[in-house]
Amino acid sequence: MKVDSAGEGAAGAVRAPIDEAALGRFMADNVAGFTGPLTISQFKGGQSNPTYRLETPGALYVLRKKPPGPLLKGAHDVLREARVMRALANTDVPVPAVVASSDDDSIIGSAFFIMTLAEGRIFWDTAFRDLPKAERAAHFDAMNATIAALHRVDYEAVGLGDYGRPGNYFERQIGRWSRQYVEDVAAPRDPNMEALVDWLPTAIPPGNETAIVHGDFRCDNLIFHPAEPRIVAVLDWELSTLGHPLADFAYHCLMYRIPSDVVAGLGGQDPKALGLPSEAEYVAAYCKRTGRKGIPSFDFYAAFNLFRLAAIFHGIAGRVARGNASSAQAKERAEQFPQLAALARNAMEACKA
Repeated sequence: MKVDSAGEGAAGAVRAPIDEAALGRFMADNVAGFTGPLTISQFKGGQSNPTYRLETPGALYVLRKKPPGPLLKGAHDVLREARVMRALANTDVPVPAVVASSDDDSIIGSAFFIMTLAEGRIFWDTAFRDLPKAERAAHFDAMNATIAALHRVDYEAVGLGDYGRPGNYFERQIGRWSRQYVEDVAAPRDPNMEALVDWLPTAIPPGNETAIVHGDFRCDNLIFHPAEPRIVAVLDWELSTLGHPLADFAYHCLMYRIPSDVVAGLGGQDPKALGLPSEAEYVAAYCKRTGRKGIPSFDFYAAFNLFRLAAIFHGIAGRVARGNASSAQAKERAEQFPQLAALARNAMEACKA
């Protein structure tokens, strides 16, 4: 399976045209070693931020741009993605090299950045069934090593001291998602969510750790080496910020708890039968790499992330109810909201046990 650093597989016809001549002039002035002609194609995914494959006689690149038109403040900030990848370039976190960026809307219509294209494999199935059973655990371990490396980065030393608000991460996040749930009266009420809104603020574990967090660290946002169990690029940094590393890690570990019919996960399956480490083994490996004796409040972090995800799905349900979202996927997400809320409630009850 050969893919590249856009994370979307094959590129095809350009659906959202950009000024090829203007881009070529920009690259000639700003990308070292650039020589034309330039051939542009667009990846099928990248709906949040349009993503293009740029091919020249000597190199391949990927361009990500902000969508055109009015946007919510802070949304689709592709230059933020470029900033964090540049900052991580000389760390143990593998990222594509950002070769140029611009906030000048006059070039191709909106802000954009250009990065090198990293070829390799992307796995969409969390169980890595495309691989022989004997090879799957090593690929899981590569994910574990990479997210641990990210959380070990000294964010001040790499110039990201102002990349987010250090401290009180859970208070702020719980408040945000609780307000969104309560204020969206078009979506259905759910007793599990009501219980979580009341309980989560009272159960925040002590400690105010801060690290660079990816925000959406999962297997399909990673490019693996073409033949080795090694990650060559971490993609999709749009949700990255400064936050609590255990919140980020627990979100990644939701793959063990969420059923495959909700969001690609392993819930209800036996990891050992699939050739994968158990959740406890995976957590222990992360702890060893980050110098922890354990994560005694892991169920809280899981409950928080399931609540956050349920709140996102609840918001989708509200948009469906108001007629602002009509796609089949949106309707499916709206229907899955109660299941996620129930999973979050289960994690809450595990904390109380």
